[in-house]
Amino acid sequence: MRQTTISEQIINVIDTPGLFDGINDAGKEIVKCIDMAKDGIHAIILVFTTRTRFSEEEQSTFLTLQALFGPKIIDYMLVLFTGGDSLEFDGITLDNYLSQCPQHLQVLLSLCGDRKILFNNRITEENKRLEQNQQLLKLVDSIIEQNDGQPFTNELFKRLKERATATEKAETLRMKRRLQRRYENELKRMSDMIQSKLVEEMEKLKVMFEEEKAARVNAEKKYESFQISSKQEIQRLKMDLEKANSSLCAIL
Repeated sequence: MRQTTISEQIINVIDTPGLFDGINDAGKEIVKCIDMAKDGIHAIILVFTTRTRFSEEEQSTFLTLQALFGPKIIDYMLVLFTGGDSLEFDGITLDNYLSQCPQHLQVLLSLCGDRKILFNNRITEENKRLEQNQQLLKLVDSIIEQNDGQPFTNELFKRLKERATATEKAETLRMKRRLQRRYENELKRMSDMIQSKLVEEMEKLKVMFEEEKAARVNAEKKYESFQISSKQEIQRLKMDLEKANSSLCAIL
């Protein structure tokens, strides 16, 4: 999808070159186009060239679109012919050219409400290019007005939108699960770290307690030894005093 501005009007354009070159490629391109225009489309521009005859492949473009999206899609179509300068060089008008085209092209144009426009390929003057673009926008505006400003959507668009919503919900759920797992892993890591720290601190406290206990036991033993030594010393002094007293009595 590309965005362009014409006459101060912003236009979102989905360019699909070779949309129906092959069945497999067509499927991929259709899905891609719908995905880029999930909210609908205001106009479908079928681009044909006047330099070659209208082919069966070009007819299949219209038929395939109609088969995929239903008859309502025709209300959003217009036909753009390129090669206007070649027709002008040959002195042929677009109506003259169309009168000589196959019947199915004329039927297509009739179904599209005869919404058609001719573009010149070789335009050098900017004002002519702008005039050409404005004519195209006028046709697009007529389609929008005819459809009351409502873009085209159908079941394909709805299913894709629902699928996108479901995908978004699934992605949100996956993100929540990833965040939950990350939170649980971080919580476990923090818990393990705290547990390890607690075990380490408990071991330190246990060592300190054992050291204090050993110091207390050692102090108690020293105190008991001091008490015993003190009692023995008192007993010895008492005995010496009694001996001294006995000796003094003997002298007297």
